[in-house]
Amino acid sequence: MIGYTMVGTNDLKRAISFYDPLMAEMGLDRCYRDELSTSWGRKEDDHFPLFFVGYPFDGELATVGNGVMTAFRFDNNAALVDRLYAMALDNGGSDEGAPGFRPQYGEGFYAAYVRDLDGNKLAFVCYDAEPVAGDE
Repeated sequence: MIGYTMVGTNDLKRAISFYDPLMAEMGLDRCYRDELSTSWGRKEDDHFPLFFVGYPFDGELATVGNGVMTAFRFDNNAALVDRLYAMALDNGGSDEGAPGFRPQYGEGFYAAYVRDLDGNKLAFVCYDAEPVAGDE
């Protein structure tokens, strides 16, 4: 259903430094780069959705929309959610919700929320995470 998602930046080089390690940890390739934007996805799969970061097309400053968020979903991999959250914070991102179960969204819903260096909100989520002994 989704072809690609794009978030804005006011400093593409800085944004790439933030996103490159996260995308690598998710197993995604850098697919495209020019002076205006960069994308990640799967180079060998033209149908896999891409995630872009770039300068706004109209040449104005990038601004963040209230209520806008991009969620990256993983099957039963809460440990990956934890790693991505920590990496995002280590790369200068800010906390919007520490990793943990969110039972209000479903029994196995495990998520972490961060903002990138431009304030774009990201979520790392599992819909089917299994509680580890002692987490219940």
